Amino acid sequence: MSSCTRLLYFVKHRSLWTHVRRNVTTWSPVGAAFNAKPQRRHNLVEKNVGLFGVSELSCPAGFQAATETALRNTRRLVDKVISGPSGVETVESFDQLSDELCKVADLADFVKVAHPDPAFREAAEKSCIEIGTVVEKLNTNVELCNSLKKLLDNPDTVSQLDPDSRRVAELFMFDFEISGIHLDEKLRKEAVALHVKLLDLNNEFLVNSHQPNRIARSAIPEHLHLHFASEGSFIQVGGLHADSPDDLVREIAYRIYLYPNADLMKCLEELLKCRYKMAKLVGYESYAHRALKGTMAKTPETVMSFLQLLTDKLSDKTAKDFTMMSNMKKKVNPLNAELMPWDHPYLSGVLRAERFNIEPSLYSPYFSLGACMEGLNHLFSQLYGVSLMSEQPSAGEVWNEDVRKLAVVHETEGLFGYIYCDFFQRQNKPHQDCHFTIRGGRWLQETGKYQLPVVVLMLSLPHPTQRAPTLLTPGMMENLFHEMGHAMHSMLGRTRYQHVTGTRCATDFAEVPSILMEYFASDYRVVSQFARHYETGQPLPKSMVARLCESKKVCGAADTQLQIFYAVLDQIYHSQPQNRSTTEILQEMQNKFYGLPYTPNTAWQQRFSHLIGYGAKYYSYLMSRAVASMVWKQCFVQDPLNREMGERYRREMLAHGGAKEPMQMVEGMLQRQPTMEEFVEALESELNPNFETFLMDSES
Repeated sequence: MSSCTRLLYFVKHRSLWTHVRRNVTTWSPVGAAFNAKPQRRHNLVEKNVGLFGVSELSCPAGFQAATETALRNTRRLVDKVISGPSGVETVESFDQLSDELCKVADLADFVKVAHPDPAFREAAEKSCIEIGTVVEKLNTNVELCNSLKKLLDNPDTVSQLDPDSRRVAELFMFDFEISGIHLDEKLRKEAVALHVKLLDLNNEFLVNSHQPNRIARSAIPEHLHLHFASEGSFIQVGGLHADSPDDLVREIAYRIYLYPNADLMKCLEELLKCRYKMAKLVGYESYAHRALKGTMAKTPETVMSFLQLLTDKLSDKTAKDFTMMSNMKKKVNPLNAELMPWDHPYLSGVLRAERFNIEPSLYSPYFSLGACMEGLNHLFSQLYGVSLMSEQPSAGEVWNEDVRKLAVVHETEGLFGYIYCDFFQRQNKPHQDCHFTIRGGRWLQETGKYQLPVVVLMLSLPHPTQRAPTLLTPGMMENLFHEMGHAMHSMLGRTRYQHVTGTRCATDFAEVPSILMEYFASDYRVVSQFARHYETGQPLPKSMVARLCESKKVCGAADTQLQIFYAVLDQIYHSQPQNRSTTEILQEMQNKFYGLPYTPNTAWQQRFSHLIGYGAKYYSYLMSRAVASMVWKQCFVQDPLNREMGERYRREMLAHGGAKEPMQMVEGMLQRQPTMEEFVEALESELNPNFETFLMDSES
């Protein structure tokens, strides 16, 4: 964007939001775009460009047209790969084939859950199913596989491939192998049948793991009925009510919501058996061994070693945390003082509030959405020379008028891609914070240009009012930074192939950029750049940021130990068959890796929906946090706005997506090879108190 264009843009937008109650605060264009209601043009003759600018998607029926075009191009590319010469062109054609399908499938995956129009959601769902069926056929296409095998089996041809092309070719081959394509026809048919069965079991478990349980109204004291939903003569329990101050409400919710459902338990047992069978069929020792190929951890043995080391390292701190919670429970409920699993989330919150005054309403006035977006813009400008530019979407480009469009522009390299911000609550919108890849970046050989990445960030924030802009709690602000970390991973990745673009990398590496952003969101030197009261313009006091950071350490060891328990359970479920029930395994692992007693007649595992998307990989969040902690402490803690470190981070970790081995990227950033012991040390040291905070509080 030229300096003249920037000036015109600023003049056009700078007056979008002003505060008139006491002082006047002027926002930058990106701040104004998020602190004011969007100014939509109502031009009746403006052409509908279709969702995300895809012309076919100006109406629901367009999904069928887009799908047919993608499938037609897919057939052409399959013929090209099978009949063409072996070389780098083979890899490029495979990636182009993948891109044709992903451009529709990824977009449809988002639309089917987020579009407010049921007709669009239904059309998107049909496209997902149709393309999914084609992908399954391609994964078992022997001729297609042989063309790739021919390439990888020829040492001379392989030696001529650049590292990225070779890695992408190997990743495509891995997809073929886990589908059982190398098996004889009989076993291949068995693998296909298992895969189809697993799709059904995954869906059944995912859907039913969120269904409420119910109990007769007469079984619950009448004065507690108001805490739960009613269904005739039954009470519905649809969650754990973990934050309820009433002990009995928490206990009832825990016992009823986790009461074993025979059908769901059977589904889980069958799912785990099928995963093991499938893994064995295609040559792996267990499902965990298959799932961890290509990750930082690489093997289940490494994961279990990491989790055991972390448990041992935290043992003293964890014991102290549980003692604190026990003492608090005796204080608030002396008649029922035994610490139980349903007490942990509530009592840890009580302890944080008692020790540090972190009432969210004290912080929210400083965290208007526009201010936070200005903060992100400033941070990215300092670290990478990148700016977030608000753009007016064209007619039909977005699915709701509240959606904002950001262009990500580098100061010398130009436009990097687009982020669509679907931040506000609405009816039937999933209540979750997440990042969707709509289109992956890739080098377009035929045009000599780069296919710009497009992503959506979805949050569930309250709408602005006539009196105030959208105000974020500290947790909401941290989540915004976290999700923007994923978005910038997608934007700053400049991979040759879309198969490994941005967040398409190992699961235990994918969370590193987003978790690292949480450290920036907690550093006063960063927060002070944007956190100011939306009415008075006063900056957020340093002591308040310090208290917020220290409050996260309260019961932090116990919180981490709970995550370790979940991760261990996930590993054991996906190891060799145990010849015992999933509940018996849970009971043993809970006693060994958590510390609070198992409650008879409960089955927490039937609510463990992460087993579907993160099977054998639940540990990833802990390992990603360890890496992010080391990167922060070694590279950014001295100066979080250091451009040199920002460029190194972009070059070593963000630019490659999944095109490099994840541990190689970590080593490139840290400039050494970290050990599991160092990962554990990084996590443990984060829980040590900062005594400067207590001095600050005593002085104030």
